[in-house]
Amino acid sequence: MNVFDFDNTIYDGESTLDMFFFYIVRKPWLIKMLPTVLKAFARYKKGEVSLSEALERYAPLVEKDILRVVDFEKDPGEFWDRHMKKIKPLYEELRSDDDLIITASPDFNVEEICKRLGIKRYLASRINRETGLIEFANLRENKIKAFLEQYGECEIENFYTDSPENDAVMVDKAKHAFIVRKNKVTQIK
Repeated sequence: MNVFDFDNTIYDGESTLDMFFFYIVRKPWLIKMLPTVLKAFARYKKGEVSLSEALERYAPLVEKDILRVVDFEKDPGEFWDRHMKKIKPLYEELRSDDDLIITASPDFNVEEICKRLGIKRYLASRINRETGLIEFANLRENKIKAFLEQYGECEIENFYTDSPENDAVMVDKAKHAFIVRKNKVTQIK
């Protein structure tokens, strides 16, 4: 099985951040959250945010407005109509039928891109579409929990990530691991 992180790995950028800008255009009042969002992303990428802090500090910010902002049925299609071009060409070269995407991005958005790319399996952060609550944040050590729950001891042949620090648990589980920087893939294990 090949397992791919999504953002900055097969997607050129942070899809959740791009989604935030997608919503700012529709709901300009969200601009007031921009400094907090950018700081949170920077801290996450540097590995400065623990899973518990992310859930404690940042989840409530998302949960309080998500139902006022997101149309779970319509928005993913419109978002990906505009952002498909950000899927890196390298993914087509690496692609196989048993691929799994494992990402902190929200399930409602990941589901749509996986359909478009023909990817049958993904593990993403789960958002309750009726309550707007984050049911599962699929980041750091939660990625391996979600993987083991769904796939047991299934072997990960190749794991691809932009951040071996944030995905250390997945790198450890994989037989081979690769770091992706832009369109360059380098084996690290």
